[in-house]
Amino acid sequence: MIKLIKRFVFLFIVYTMIMSCASRKEVVYFQDSSNFETLVNTTTFVSKFKVDDLVSIHVSSLNPEASAPFNLVSAAGENGMVPQQVDYLVDQAGEIDFPVIGKLKIEGLSPDELRLLLRNRLSDYLKDPIINIRLRNFTVTVLGEVRTPGTYPVNGEQITILEALGLAGDLTIRGVRKNVLVIRDFNGTKVYTRIDLTTKNMVKSPVYYLTQNDVVYVEPNKSGITASSLDTRAQIAISIASLLITSSVLILTRQ
Repeated sequence: MIKLIKRFVFLFIVYTMIMSCASRKEVVYFQDSSNFETLVNTTTFVSKFKVDDLVSIHVSSLNPEASAPFNLVSAAGENGMVPQQVDYLVDQAGEIDFPVIGKLKIEGLSPDELRLLLRNRLSDYLKDPIINIRLRNFTVTVLGEVRTPGTYPVNGEQITILEALGLAGDLTIRGVRKNVLVIRDFNGTKVYTRIDLTTKNMVKSPVYYLTQNDVVYVEPNKSGITASSLDTRAQIAISIASLLITSSVLILTRQ
């Protein structure tokens, strides 16, 4: 009986090691890079405004009274609450309703392009206006085989896929690094793009820089799929195996 238990314990340990092991080619990033190698990235990324974006726009000048009408603020509430600046929602037509000026088509524009557009439109009202623009709802979602999947806010105007994965705690050992999926929305049209994180040329991918509301999905490798497909009987078998291992250890220690 004891020999049978020993054999079972040995086979169970070997099986566990096989299921959990992974080769270097499956887990290492930038495998084809060499020491002191320089790779010039000619890909330029500029964020563009999309439908449903929340955009913060603040206009200031040397004359605060003259620039005040161009800043959208909430009415002062009860209990002496201070009025807060209101963000602009890009509607389904790709427009925002800007004070005094009216409708502005900003979908597809970059922050610099919008700043130039506003400066030109405000030239009849203000001299040398200072225009601060910020995208308020820039988020990316990271799902699948990462340590902390979720939706993460982006403070700046750009984020790389590596930075997004870093926010999610990096890939688990079961994540497939050669076939990471990025889902991007263009006005209701979903675009699916794959990227290989194990090659240095990943920086040239069109999804190396993420845009607002992008979804990054890391699929599980074979061991991950096998582990997730265990049915109730298999889980019970593992529980029984753990019990047998514990029992065998107690029996061996008493001899």
